[in-house]
Amino acid sequence: MTYLVTGAAGFIGSFTAVSLLKAGHTVIGLDSVNDYYRTDLKEARLTMVARAAEEDVPRNSDGNWRFYRGNLEDAALIDRVFAENRFDRVIHLAAQAGVRYSITNPRAYATSNLDGFLNILEACRAHSIAHLAFASSSSVYGMNRKVPFSESDPVDHPMSLYAATKRANELMAHTYSHLYGLPATGLRFFTVYGPMGRPDMAYFKFADAIMRGEKIDVYNKGDLLRDFTYVDDIVKAVIMITDRPAQGDSSFDPERPTLDRSSAPYRIYNIGNQHPERLEYFISTLERLLGRQAVKNYLPMQAGDVYMTAADTSSLERDFGWKPSTPLEDGLRKFTDWYKETQPWQRSL
Repeated sequence: MTYLVTGAAGFIGSFTAVSLLKAGHTVIGLDSVNDYYRTDLKEARLTMVARAAEEDVPRNSDGNWRFYRGNLEDAALIDRVFAENRFDRVIHLAAQAGVRYSITNPRAYATSNLDGFLNILEACRAHSIAHLAFASSSSVYGMNRKVPFSESDPVDHPMSLYAATKRANELMAHTYSHLYGLPATGLRFFTVYGPMGRPDMAYFKFADAIMRGEKIDVYNKGDLLRDFTYVDDIVKAVIMITDRPAQGDSSFDPERPTLDRSSAPYRIYNIGNQHPERLEYFISTLERLLGRQAVKNYLPMQAGDVYMTAADTSSLERDFGWKPSTPLEDGLRKFTDWYKETQPWQRSL
């Protein structure tokens, strides 16, 4: 099949593209390759994808990997990408990421996450795409305190603009599913980590600081719980879900509506490890694997942050017979092995 993967230079997007190529599919990538974080890492991921295309492909004259460089909010570009290709599936992973960045740079989230997503929805509608799978986030659970978080829980109290845009994406997708019959599935990711990950994420920033002997900022004095999910588990779930288009639920009752399903072809899934780890344990594991001690700067709770994330993956298990399961130490060892080999702390960040 032919897949569009937006955010193909991103962490999840690049690994998703590689997995699809290794399975013999054709992948069209789209990414702005902006400078929100190091572009050299994004370019390295694109090189990884291109190598996978050369090594694991059914040969044809056009190749099975093509990349477009541009912004989601460029409606003309999105129209051209869809006009020049015939997609069986669309995996939309591109977005302006970052909870804390959304507090200081809110307009970037409106253009990319709202305007850009609308362009994707419009193109999917116009070209009768069989299934749109799109990245949401565990951040949508906001001020919720009932754990683990379930897709049927209310998500009306976001704590950052980033979270608000991700919830808006879910609502926008449902509208298109209802009005135009566009099958759409939202993927709520829980703290994704692994080799070649995002340098703005805590684990990567911690590794940089530890190797440089610099202080690490530890919010809420280390008393935070996160459902860390290894990237390979995320990619497996993304592809598995994408390949099964959402269908309307005939048992949906509009007088007693639930938030995770609809009479429209629309679904939401949590993708998490279902095993929250305390931040202090996470840091100590990272210290041991890097072979160095961290210098900790304990700080109060950060604005827009949440105390705990924990995924209820029972819907994923029920529908697909599978759930993420990579232990934290195994995933962190793979990250630190890559990290020590590439020695990113010796380069300008």
